[in-house]
Amino acid sequence: MAEKNDSNEPVIIKKYANRRLYNTDKSTYVTLDHLAEMVREGQDFVVKDAKSGEDITRSVLTQIIFEEESKGHNMLPTNFLRQLIGLYGDSLQGFVPGYLDASMETFAKNQDEMRAHIQNAIGGNPAMAGLETMARTNMEWFENAMRMFTPFAATGQTPEPKAEKQDDSNKDVELGELKSQLAEMQEQLSKLVGKN
Repeated sequence: MAEKNDSNEPVIIKKYANRRLYNTDKSTYVTLDHLAEMVREGQDFVVKDAKSGEDITRSVLTQIIFEEESKGHNMLPTNFLRQLIGLYGDSLQGFVPGYLDASMETFAKNQDEMRAHIQNAIGGNPAMAGLETMARTNMEWFENAMRMFTPFAATGQTPEPKAEKQDDSNKDVELGELKSQLAEMQEQLSKLVGKN
């Protein structure tokens, strides 16, 4: 969907009163998901109110974060959000944006290195490999124990409950009795009709 434009200029996204977003570079309407994908691909954009021309990028980016959080992609801890809200109106409020920006920039620069360290810690660490083997062994043991308690689950067969078999045989007996009673009633009816 999102391709980088050739210039270093950010793509202009216009937001209309009906909440629709229009990518002026592609001449197409886009969604918040499209904008989120553009961010992930490193494509810069500015969102402007179509009527006033006001830059509303910050509120749209906040809306994207809200949408991601509501989908269950929780990255912002509750305590962090509380602290952030608590800083609104505080004398330190002016320092927070610069601090958060610098922190995220440092994090972004180091994320490839962090991924490599995490991969090495999990893959190269004998203790982690041992834990993984132990977890796999425990899971196999658990599955085998469950098979002992439910032998039909391992073969894919399901045993027919005895109560149902008894119900079926009881139903057959009741049906037979009803048939014989019906036959007796027909016989009696025939005798009555024959007497008249």
